[in-house]
Amino acid sequence: MIIQTKSDIAPSEITPKEVFENRREFIQKAGFGLLATAISLPLHAATLRSGAENSDKSLGIANTKSAATSSAFNLHQKISGYSKTTYGTGEKLTPYDDVTTYNNYYEFGTSKSEPAINAKLFKPHPWTISIEGEVKKNKTISIEDIYKLAPLEERIYRMRCVEGWSMVIPWVGLPLAQLIKWAEPNANAKYIEFISMADSQQMTGVNLPVLDWPYVEGLRMDEAMNPLTILAVGLYGEQLPNQNGAPIRLVVPWKYGFKGAKAIVKIRFTEKMPLTTWMKAGPNEYGFYANVNPQVDHPRWTQSSEKRIGAGLFAGRIKTQMFNGYAEQVGQMYAGLDLRKNF
Repeated sequence: MIIQTKSDIAPSEITPKEVFENRREFIQKAGFGLLATAISLPLHAATLRSGAENSDKSLGIANTKSAATSSAFNLHQKISGYSKTTYGTGEKLTPYDDVTTYNNYYEFGTSKSEPAINAKLFKPHPWTISIEGEVKKNKTISIEDIYKLAPLEERIYRMRCVEGWSMVIPWVGLPLAQLIKWAEPNANAKYIEFISMADSQQMTGVNLPVLDWPYVEGLRMDEAMNPLTILAVGLYGEQLPNQNGAPIRLVVPWKYGFKGAKAIVKIRFTEKMPLTTWMKAGPNEYGFYANVNPQVDHPRWTQSSEKRIGAGLFAGRIKTQMFNGYAEQVGQMYAGLDLRKNF
């Protein structure tokens, strides 16, 4: 499928046809029986809460639209008070239109263009996250209080999809380590499990057995505590769009993009490695670590190169870097670990 946006993504920039078809074939063979046409049915949801504007103010977000349009989708609400960092200095950013219209978010559809359409009336406010498992005590934190855990920062990270394409995105967020500190995990906590919202009324894809909902991801504790790992609440200086995981998502830049759980509603600290969604769906194709590794191909396509979305019609594929170029910061965590077996 060719997706037309303001930046005119060229056919050469989209996921290769054979990869897209193989992903669909994989889902069907896994027994999910996906009906591709049904997944694109429009949502029948109410308009955004009239109190959204007040909620945004409490988050430090300045609404740039009039009150008359406060219930509209994608208000381009600016996030105030975040600081710039040196992460990604010199990287050429992927255009905003590409970042927000070329998305993998199966809760809103399996094509790249569907999430931006089907997520229009998703309600990311109010929002809370439950903290459970191996912690001093179970508790709940609101998105407003998450904003208070640490100063927000803009970090420009490379994002590499397992399908062989990539982007460069200026995320706004805070270190996951700050939330972990607040959660007070006990000595038994070796892993962290992230559980996304699965609301069948707001999320078209949840009504079909595309995957085993809700979407579940996980990290080892040292991965979660690494300074590169963040909880993102925005991109391009604006509140995170619904199709990109609003109101809060995980960003782990040295791993494939599917590790970035979106619309997180629960965080559980565990002693044992969580069984994540794609591990359950395809254990021979998707491992727990999912580190970007050009030396280990996906069983059905190469991982040695990638196509940078938004790079232009005549731009070729670029060489994929080990750990997506973040080996110096994270490589030591996997010393002695066979990354072919632990993929």
